[in-house]
Amino acid sequence: MDLTIAPLDLSARVDEALAVQAVAFGLGPDEVAVRRQIVQRHMQFPGARALGATAEGRLVGFVYGMPNSRTHWWSTVVEPYLRAAGNDFWLDDSFVITELHVLPGHQNRGIGRRLITTITDSATEPRSILSAIDTDSPARGLYHSLGYVDLARQVHFPSAPRPYAVMGAPLPLRRR
Repeated sequence: MDLTIAPLDLSARVDEALAVQAVAFGLGPDEVAVRRQIVQRHMQFPGARALGATAEGRLVGFVYGMPNSRTHWWSTVVEPYLRAAGNDFWLDDSFVITELHVLPGHQNRGIGRRLITTITDSATEPRSILSAIDTDSPARGLYHSLGYVDLARQVHFPSAPRPYAVMGAPLPLRRR
């Protein structure tokens, strides 16, 4: 498979990226519409950037993130959970992985690993944080293999049906 990891103009290709996310994460049309607005807003934040994985000219995965700010909605939700665990300092001087998705037919080929390590390799912050559904999953296994540790578990986001774990890792990420 001829795979290319390259910068992605996420604002211009938001519908293509959200189609990947919808399949990978099981989103319906209403949630995709809400996330479209969120992605467009996020890409206006200073330092926000995205990478895409393309195979045969088709987007098969993407990642985006930005330097974290305690004023961002995500930070305001996770801060009490992190503070309760003594880990709220992770919100400062960190690069947050906002979304990382790979089409199911392309998973388990190292694409997610390449996307997350490539985007964090260019981060100037000393650490990275993210949230993932709080279950034993291939995604959490990937994050653990890269050096992410659980900072808070059973984090509840408004309108999310399942709890999340907030994870953090020092940069650069651990390689195999």
